[in-house]
Amino acid sequence: MPTPIVYALVVLIWGTTWYTIKFQLGVVAPEISLVYRFGLAAICVFIFARATGSPLRLSWRDHRFVALQGATLFCGLVAVLFTSIIFFNLVNSRMVFGSPIERPVLVAAGVGVLGVALLFLPELQAALRDRGIAKGALLALGATYVASLGNMAAMRNTQGGLPVVTVNAYGMAYGAIGLAVIAAIRGTPLAFDPRWPYVLSLLYLSLAGTSLAFGLYLALLKRIGAARAAYTSVLFPVVALTVSTLFEDYQWSLPAILGLAVLVAGNALALGRRTQKAPAGVSSLTSK
Repeated sequence: MPTPIVYALVVLIWGTTWYTIKFQLGVVAPEISLVYRFGLAAICVFIFARATGSPLRLSWRDHRFVALQGATLFCGLVAVLFTSIIFFNLVNSRMVFGSPIERPVLVAAGVGVLGVALLFLPELQAALRDRGIAKGALLALGATYVASLGNMAAMRNTQGGLPVVTVNAYGMAYGAIGLAVIAAIRGTPLAFDPRWPYVLSLLYLSLAGTSLAFGLYLALLKRIGAARAAYTSVLFPVVALTVSTLFEDYQWSLPAILGLAVLVAGNALALGRRTQKAPAGVSSLTSK
């Protein structure tokens, strides 16, 4: 599948999950819903791997890296601060793999954060008046950095030649197990909502938002690198607000329209000069 189509599908699917997630809230605790989501996704990907002949055996060393990927990508519980993953991926790729920090991508990252900030300007202004903003910002940044580490583990796994389907299947399974352990330690009650909005949204999030989208995202990591792949995160809000316009009567303000224009420009800058070479440090990591 051509890389631009893979990129567009990642943005489209994960952008629409923002609307879908609201149907998961209410009866079932978020961490329990995530256990269901990643557990069901893992089962589906294992079945797909078996049907397509993808090898399911991994070395113990590979299992450790896949478990790290699962714990950091699939074991976490949103929009301006998450775009900082682009910067984290740039720095971590440099530290872990020795990848160069490309100036166009660095500038595009700053442009992307600015664009998302314009999209959510009223929410940001309200948040700055909240005394709890500093604590919340630190928690969000910490979670984003953990997700960036998951990107590094995923790059090691995919660039090292491990099948994407196999890595996804085990990673989701490890993530679901990790979430279940956290829920048990916290004493979170096990519950399920049998109503159709919850069930259908769970199926969409598991099959499209997790099984398919994460597989496509890992393919992007391998093809265009962590920094460029992470730029998809600044486009998710555009899709989410478009969906909100159709179903929730969202009204576009002038700052939001400017933010959209900035994001389009940043996206063109980030993807204007793609490189296909794998990070130099990957081969040394996979051979040890």
